[in-house]
Amino acid sequence: MTDKTKTKALVPSPTVERIEEFTPAELNDLCDSTFAGIEAGGGFGWVTKPPRDVLERYWQGVTAMPSRILFVARLDGMICGSCQLVKPPMNNEAQKFAAQLTTHFIAPWARGHGLSKMLVAKAEETALEEGLSVINLDVRETMEQAIGLYEGLGYERVGTHPYYAQVGGKILKGFYFTKRLK
Repeated sequence: MTDKTKTKALVPSPTVERIEEFTPAELNDLCDSTFAGIEAGGGFGWVTKPPRDVLERYWQGVTAMPSRILFVARLDGMICGSCQLVKPPMNNEAQKFAAQLTTHFIAPWARGHGLSKMLVAKAEETALEEGLSVINLDVRETMEQAIGLYEGLGYERVGTHPYYAQVGGKILKGFYFTKRLK
């Protein structure tokens, strides 16, 4: 008799959530994913990997700041990316309707599962819940996939900064995007 058991392919489980504090394992995953993102050229400001303790303090500081809302992406339960929604300071009454989207990245090993779009969607949903109606963001000119993502999600390019960043001794332009939420 032949065993006719069928092997089922495992389908990765991508999820996104707001996170307010980390377990040690979650902080470890986020730092490892951040390092992978930096090495792939998407380090949201970092060009080289900072010391591990500096990165850990950075992420712990994010969760301690009431003006920052951190979202993490998970693939099969492991944190593999993030983005933050930065609310305007309380003394900026004129711009109290607008937030900044920042630190948006997915580790290279977790790309291709829709997590970037899921992170932006969660940030937009939360912005509306927080009474915010505009999201602004900026990216280096070399971040072509991110630019395509934002444009595809309805973000409008509203400006260019000719001296936005320096990477590998080369000055790069930066692009500014905005989206009015409905």
